[in-house]
Amino acid sequence: MTQGSYHQFCPVAMAAEVLCTRWTMVLLRELVVGSTRFNDLRRGVPRMSPALLSKRLKELERAGILTRIVPGDGGTEYHLTPAGRDLHAVIDAVGLWGQRWFEADVSLKNLDPSLLMWDMRRWLDPTPLPDRRCVIQFLYPELSPAQRLWWLVVQPGEEVDLCSVDPGFDVDLYVSCDLRTMTAIWMGVITVRAAREMQSLTLTGDRQLSRDMQTWLGLSPFAAEKKRAREALG
Repeated sequence: MTQGSYHQFCPVAMAAEVLCTRWTMVLLRELVVGSTRFNDLRRGVPRMSPALLSKRLKELERAGILTRIVPGDGGTEYHLTPAGRDLHAVIDAVGLWGQRWFEADVSLKNLDPSLLMWDMRRWLDPTPLPDRRCVIQFLYPELSPAQRLWWLVVQPGEEVDLCSVDPGFDVDLYVSCDLRTMTAIWMGVITVRAAREMQSLTLTGDRQLSRDMQTWLGLSPFAAEKKRAREALG
């Protein structure tokens, strides 16, 4: 038996010993959506210390949930095993439960610009964007200078890049709003159109990017799944 064991043969108790330690479920969320590098995992869990992240990765490896791989470039990657990939449905179910039963006002007390922008970068849909490099600058006026400005750089055929330092490209669309409003849009609490009508969101620049923002920005995967479920029920 390990420290913190429930000392029960029940599969729920045995699974909880592995999955319910602090930060583990959030870390698994990052792994199941495809993050494999240490620095990418850190960006998905920005409030988790590097030491604790390293510890949790080792624990998950010992539990047979992930494996370490060293590709040709020498950097370590963390890949889910079949047991780890089987947790995808578990993470989805927990996220959907939280989306359904926690009030939006409660969730919107936990604002984090780093996590929000990293999530938006990951799920951005480039399909509606012009077939060229598009640069979108986000401004959160109420935040400190270190967290106020962010850039999403979308290159055709490449992974979307997130920058917290000016990448030096001409900006196609300027997005200005408070962090709570952008988080609410991402969570599906309000729409881009509603935020603009309330004058909580200002878009300046390319008209196509501005018009199609709700489409290319989309929703968090849990908000999107909840929306699909509502539509299916009529």
